[in-house]
Amino acid sequence: MTEKQRIERILETLDTYYEKDVICYLNHENTLQLLIATILSAQCTDDRVNMVTESLFKKYRTAEDFATVELSELEVDIKSTGFYKNKAKNIKACAIKLCELYGGEVPKDLEALTELAGVGRKTANVVRGNIFNIPSVVVDTHVKRISIRWGLTMATDPVAIEMELMKKLPKEHWIRYNTQVIAHGRAICTARAPKCLDCMFLALCPYGLTKRLQDLPKQAQEALEKGHMY
Repeated sequence: MTEKQRIERILETLDTYYEKDVICYLNHENTLQLLIATILSAQCTDDRVNMVTESLFKKYRTAEDFATVELSELEVDIKSTGFYKNKAKNIKACAIKLCELYGGEVPKDLEALTELAGVGRKTANVVRGNIFNIPSVVVDTHVKRISIRWGLTMATDPVAIEMELMKKLPKEHWIRYNTQVIAHGRAICTARAPKCLDCMFLALCPYGLTKRLQDLPKQAQEALEKGHMY
């Protein structure tokens, strides 16, 4: 099986088991809210971010609200997301720039987005893909881990992984690849103790096959290596 054929089977399996419609796990009602929520999601679970933003977005409704709040007050409001001092500083600086340069609106241009405080390529691509429907590859912890396990990349730098996936994945799969892989990472291919024997991708996954091989009796290992199994 060629790499192209294997990738096609991976994408077909993703579409079979997970929603084709793009699902954003961060609750939001507009572009600004998604931008802020994604900044907060660094080193924090989506569930925790959603708990915080439920009240946060009732208190702060515009970029001007975030730009004018006292930093100490914003820190208290987002404290439970972790790294709250740096996040508050970035959110306030980001909001100030949005007000000064874009009338409080969030731009869709990648370069413009990544020039905002606290906004890297991942955050920018989340906004571009989910709000503006611009084909984008979002490399979060799940995409990084599982893409490496599937052998789609050997890179560890998120930007390098993004570039490699953009070359290998059809553009029409870019946006939903992220949300489908997140679902798979949460359900089966977890960071610790992945459920390889229950995984629908086992035959396509170098990591899973290697892990399974290590667990098999010696006679079965030899048979698998000779191509008599799976």
